[in-house]
Amino acid sequence: MFYRTKITFLFLLFFNGLITLSCQEKIRVGAAQTEEYLPLFKNKRIGVVAHQASLIPSSKGDLHLVDVLLENQIDLKKVFAPEHGFRGTADAGEKIENQRDPKTQLPIISLYGQNRKPTPAQLQDIDLMVFDLQDVGVRFYTYLSTLHYVMEACAENNIPLVVLDRPNPNAHYIDGPVLELENKSFVGMHPVPIVYGMTIGEYAQMINGENWLENQVRCDLTVIPLKNYTHQTPYELPVRPSPNLPNAQSIALYPSLCLLEPTVISVGRGTSLQFQIYGHPELPKSDFSFSPQPNFGSKNPKHKGLICYGEDLSQQPKPQQLELKWLLNAYTQFPQKDAFFLKSFERISGVNALRTQIENGFSEKQIRASWEKHLNQFKKIRSQYLQYP
Repeated sequence: MFYRTKITFLFLLFFNGLITLSCQEKIRVGAAQTEEYLPLFKNKRIGVVAHQASLIPSSKGDLHLVDVLLENQIDLKKVFAPEHGFRGTADAGEKIENQRDPKTQLPIISLYGQNRKPTPAQLQDIDLMVFDLQDVGVRFYTYLSTLHYVMEACAENNIPLVVLDRPNPNAHYIDGPVLELENKSFVGMHPVPIVYGMTIGEYAQMINGENWLENQVRCDLTVIPLKNYTHQTPYELPVRPSPNLPNAQSIALYPSLCLLEPTVISVGRGTSLQFQIYGHPELPKSDFSFSPQPNFGSKNPKHKGLICYGEDLSQQPKPQQLELKWLLNAYTQFPQKDAFFLKSFERISGVNALRTQIENGFSEKQIRASWEKHLNQFKKIRSQYLQYP
């Protein structure tokens, strides 16, 4: 009897594993639905906004969107690259020059160099633009700002835009302060919370619908939607979307730990655990420590070569909300309170109050309560643009 029960139990585990795997495989990204968009591209001069994560799963392995377009004899004129570049190797904030891709010989136009918005001259030979960037669902991730400027440029130059939708790995919750427009910058352009729970295709429709483009121009927008996807569908990215988000854990912790970036605290840049640890040489000594060194994605990391003490979050359960506890703990433990925050803190938090609340000893509950009104208002706006349950 025990043997039969054990066999049944193992079968159920195996069967449930197959169901989970099957659900993951059934998600079909917009870029994979070539039958939906390739006919739109025929006899048109195409520009594409893409990076190293613009991949199409196939039985032969992941294929890059650019390669697929070229194989299908699409007249691809140029690639527009966001922060980190077309191949995703540049540091955060590192300016990127225009260049030519050595593999395809296509011109690569940097949207993180001399200009962040495509110019009329750069669009002169484009009939239709394609946008395929892998987002992580966080307001200060700059691919949203690139989306905004591409939509705006397309609207101003009468160029249709096709967005190939992709899953948001942080779509399972909505949280954080809603950005105040006086803090608008390239790391936050719209009145949305830090974690907004939408795919980039849904977000594009919200930009249009809420008239957020300059002079309220509207982009001629088509979204190729995901298939077999919900906002609660777990999804792990096949490749890192940017140099300092190397795995699912870093992506899950990024919304919360990025609040420590505009402070004196290190969040692991210059280690192999970027956005999975935090620390500082002056935090209390503990069993856990790290010493940042120049590496891929961080040529000159904060506190380079110094021993930092702090906390290892690499085994932390996936957050179900924006976690404030690590920011509050670091501030409480740091000896020089007046030196803790950097000038850029409001650009990342999006609001003027958070720094003051922390300095005045507000509890996490009090801080969260101050977000509630604007968060609920955003949720009503968001609901108008959702394409997935």
